[in-house]
Amino acid sequence: MSVIKPFNGLVYNPSKIADMGKVVCPPYDVISPEQEIVLKKRSPYNFIHVMLAKVDAKHGEEDARYAKAGDTFRQWLKDGILVQDDKPCIYYTKQEYKVMGQRYSRMGFLAVMKIEDEKAKIHPHEKTHAGAKEDRFKLWSSLKAACSPIFVCFSDRQKKVEGIFQRKIAATKPFVDVIDDDGTRNLCWRLDDPILIQEIVDTFDNQNLFIADGHHRYEVSRRYRETMLAATPDATGEEPWNYVMTYFTNIDSRDLQIFPIHRIVRNFPKDISFLEELFRIDTIKKREDLVVMIAKAGRNEHAFGLYTKKGLQLLRLKNKNQIDAFIKEGSQDYRSLDSLILKAFVFDKLGIKSEDITYCNKDMDECFSTVDNNENVAAFILNPVRIEQLRSIALNGEKMPPKTTYFYPKAISGLTMYKL
Repeated sequence: MSVIKPFNGLVYNPSKIADMGKVVCPPYDVISPEQEIVLKKRSPYNFIHVMLAKVDAKHGEEDARYAKAGDTFRQWLKDGILVQDDKPCIYYTKQEYKVMGQRYSRMGFLAVMKIEDEKAKIHPHEKTHAGAKEDRFKLWSSLKAACSPIFVCFSDRQKKVEGIFQRKIAATKPFVDVIDDDGTRNLCWRLDDPILIQEIVDTFDNQNLFIADGHHRYEVSRRYRETMLAATPDATGEEPWNYVMTYFTNIDSRDLQIFPIHRIVRNFPKDISFLEELFRIDTIKKREDLVVMIAKAGRNEHAFGLYTKKGLQLLRLKNKNQIDAFIKEGSQDYRSLDSLILKAFVFDKLGIKSEDITYCNKDMDECFSTVDNNENVAAFILNPVRIEQLRSIALNGEKMPPKTTYFYPKAISGLTMYKL
């Protein structure tokens, strides 16, 4: 059984920070260098100063940026910029946003989740990189705190968790209400009623949980726990470091959005007639038609948009039976991933290397402009991974390649922190 419980969140002090919009930020791994500069200028207390600290004169060597982050964090605690809540809470969140003119409202909550062994019902779906894990481990070790939650999907078809929110929380004033740089409105409330919290905890009995985002952070939490267990022979299992701060949202909700991650390539042949052997190719006259056409084709086929200086085309795989010949590893669910099919049928066939591929999520216009401006030669537009695919692959014990899913919106950083 996966265990969750409330926690005494470390939060920004409203008497010191009048505008929360100036101090919250996206997760560290989606912040561009340009956005990093903007966020650091926005406020000396923006959470990025802890989450992505950079070296300075006092902390000269590159690795010393973790010491700098720790110094900053402890100074904020000393100065009362950050304060710890008196009662253990579950923190309800709501994110209101638009996609292609359609309004969505994703409800979730922050709690802490017990770090389990490999046989637990907590299923990752994505491969991780050693460098990113080492970076976060050094930061957490310096802070002795977790600064960003992992992102986990649970099932709540009867909407019990949402029902508690609607009955008890929705009409009250949130302690955070900010619109982020993507235009998403982020709201956060405290729930400290033990009876209602227990109702939420009970919905997790014997559930499969799916890590949507934050795979590196989850593995870092496991490593941190192992380190602390080795140093604490009389551990009870209930120390804070046995838990990881987690954002939970309902996998059955229509408001849970997965965006595709498109591929942009530097080198691509001008003559693409070779693709006709594998794909049906149709010309698309208007860019705005692509989303509808690729989505419609993707219901029963593997389809991609291809944009070059010659224009926009829709590629539809002719023969699904060829997939097994091109892709040998993994289950049928795994082999059906569009990102793998594109790699096997096009990139590998042409010898396009990973260093010649860049990735773009959410904004197709960026894919088009990078070709128009001669920065790259071609852009491949993909359909998003479906929730059913993610669930099946994770339950198979398989992991998707990196840059396969992009959950939107991200759970912003700075709402709560968790002392380890």
